[in-house]
Order: sequence, then C-alpha cells, then structure tokens
Amino acid sequence: MDPEEAYQNPARLLQHLIRFDTTNPPGNEEACVAFIEELLHDAGIGTERFSDESGRPNLVARLSGRGEAEPLLLYGHVDVVPVAGQAWRYPPFEARIADGYVWGRGALDMKGGVAMMLAAFLRAKLEQTPPAGDVMLLILSDEEAGGDHGARWLTQNHPELFAGIRHAIGEFGGFSLTVGGKRFYPIQVAEKQLCWLKATVHGEGGHGSLPVRGGAMAKLARVLSRLDRNRLPVHITPATRMMFESMAKEIGGIRGWLLKQLLTPALTDTILTLMGKGGKLFDPMLHNTVSPTILHGGHSINVIPDTVSVELDGRILPGQTPEDLIRQLRAVVGDEVTFELIRHDAGTDEPDMERFEMLSDILRALDPDAIPVPMLLTGVTDGRFFAQLGIQTYGFLPMRLPEDFNFSQTIHAPDERIPVEAVGFGAEAIYRAICR
Repeated sequence: MDPEEAYQNPARLLQHLIRFDTTNPPGNEEACVAFIEELLHDAGIGTERFSDESGRPNLVARLSGRGEAEPLLLYGHVDVVPVAGQAWRYPPFEARIADGYVWGRGALDMKGGVAMMLAAFLRAKLEQTPPAGDVMLLILSDEEAGGDHGARWLTQNHPELFAGIRHAIGEFGGFSLTVGGKRFYPIQVAEKQLCWLKATVHGEGGHGSLPVRGGAMAKLARVLSRLDRNRLPVHITPATRMMFESMAKEIGGIRGWLLKQLLTPALTDTILTLMGKGGKLFDPMLHNTVSPTILHGGHSINVIPDTVSVELDGRILPGQTPEDLIRQLRAVVGDEVTFELIRHDAGTDEPDMERFEMLSDILRALDPDAIPVPMLLTGVTDGRFFAQLGIQTYGFLPMRLPEDFNFSQTIHAPDERIPVEAVGFGAEAIYRAICR
C-alpha cells in the first residue's frame, strides 16, 4: 500500500491494520508498527522507535506546523483484545468489507481510530498543507494490558518527547449517539481511574466430608450478593454535569427533565432504576464501581478452604481515591472483608475544555444535526498516563453511526465492526482538527 492510497481510502488502510494479529497478550505489535513506519517513510516523514526490554515498539513521527497554534499529540494503540471463545460471522483478522462495514478485531478499538489519524497525518504531508501547529503522531503498544510497555513506560522514561504539548486527541469519543431523536456526539474530556482490589474473607476450614456452615465460601457469597444488589454513593463530576445538562436542554420535555434530575443525588438511583436498560450507560458515570472478575479459593476438592478471595475491577470517578472506594465498599459488605490494593492509575480531577469548542465546530460542519457534548468515559485509556504530564486528552475519533448501532455492545465483542463511511468521516474530522 502506498501513502497516497492510504490517506485517500482510510477504510482500506484499516483493513491492512486489522490483518496484523496483535492480540494482547502477547501483543506482537512489531509487524503492524513496521507497516505504519514504512508508510510514513514512503511519504517522506521521519520516525523514531522507543521500547523497553520487551522489544514491543512505540513509534513517534512529527509534522512541523505553521506556528499558529500549540503543538498537538495524536496517539493510538495497535494491540487488540483476544477473540478466544467468541463466535464471529467473519474471521476476526480477515478484515472483510460486507454490508457497508469493515469487520474485524480492532475495527473500533482502536485500529479504526489509528487509521483515521494516520490518514489525516499522511494527507497533511502529501497535500503540503502544514498543520496549524506541530503535530506528533504516536503509535503505541500494550494499551489493552495496562500500557506497561507502551504509554506508561514511555511517559515515565521519555517525558522530554512531550515537552510543550498540552492537548492530545486519542480514544474514545466523537461517535454519534441518538437519544430522544437527537444526534449527540459525546467528546471524551475525562475518564475514570483504574483501581483494582483484592477482597479476602476467612472462615473455618476442614475436611470436605464434614460440611462447614458459614465458612469462608459462604461469607464470600454474601459479599458478592451485597455487591450485586447495592450501588455505591452518587458523585457528580464536572464532566458528567456538563454532559447531562447539555443533553437535557436539547431533548427537552419530560425526558429531558428526568435526565437532568440524574444530577440530584437524592433522585439519581431511583431514576436510573426507572430507566432500566436505558440507564446502563449512565450508571457508572455517577458512581464508583467494582466488578468481581477472578475468584481464588481452595486447591483440593476434598479440603474446605479457610481463606477465599475475589479480585475486583474497580473504577473510581475523578476526585475519588482508593481509600474512598474501600470505605464505600465496607459500608456495603461489612468489616469481615480485607481489601488489598492491586493497582491504581490516577488521572486528573478537572478537564481542560480549551479545545472542546473547536472540535465541536468541526463536527457541526460535517454533520449539521450534530450536538457535541462533553463526556466522562467510564473505562480507562492511555490518556491517564499523559494526564500525569499535564496533557489533556480529547476522545475524538468521530464516527457517524446508524441509530440502531450499539457501540458499547460491539466493542471487544464478536462481530466488532465499523461502517466504511464512518472511517472516512473520522479521518476528515481529524484532518480538519490538525489544520486548525
């Protein structure tokens, strides 16, 4: 593939990227990164590689700007989550185009976004339209497993690469979401923090032939049941307030009024319950959460364990701490549980909204019915590492999606796919962003 074809047909570029099996673990990003590196070199763009002892590369390329704006960082990862145990309509690394979609693992997360950024970057070079300010393109490894060989390592060991950069475009946001007949485009301006915990309970152990009532297993069952039945306290963050107030104003009527009442803590949980499945997207924007994911128990079928534990995928809101989460959990599960912090990646408390209106204007220009709104991402991205360097990430991978397309149930799932037209839409939007 040559650079001109790559920027003129970003969906075809995406097909090439998907066909590299970069399942993480183990990642195997080398060949995919080398393909991108060759495209950049063929376009006359120099690159640098950075990697730790694992040898998993992170690629840096730069374009000089017109000096009319501050430098901008574009970053994306090329590793993808596993497909094991999933039933796919088409092979996940074939990258088939069918029914107007590009199908394959990474189509949404986030080789589709990388294709958009790379196409925009190549276009700026080949059409000889220097961006407003200097632009750095960063292709990362290992995001899906925590970024330890990618963004985390790079920001800790080579912070000098990002000198002078205050704003970045990365995942995840800019996709259309139809609510109340209105087409919203949430732009991510904040994200929750990773806060993984291990919860352990103790009880009487013994021989499997002599049942124990109320032992460690029973205690853990009660813990899991309480976590399943109870939400943690409501917290309203600045990004969530801006999002709900903007959406409520646009929707209007009783539906808009109810949406705005989510910002009243005394009413939040009642309204979420009334919303049913419709509230599933909003619930974690308003609470710290934990999801039980890994159980640790006995080692022999005929021995009753006296200690069992569960690992909890905790996600805490901006402004909250691991200590806050543990205190809230104790109020739900009681004092019999011992909590151990496995990992906490902090973020920032207040979003920098300086570039939000510029990105919003681009979406309105491309889609007259677009209603851009700020968004708090309930997951985490590599943005948390750049935040430690004072860099604000805007999740801006624009996609105009069909109204019935369920983004949250397609990402990381079997039959992950992206509309062909959406890849071009995003490439155009990002190109306009770097030009401005």
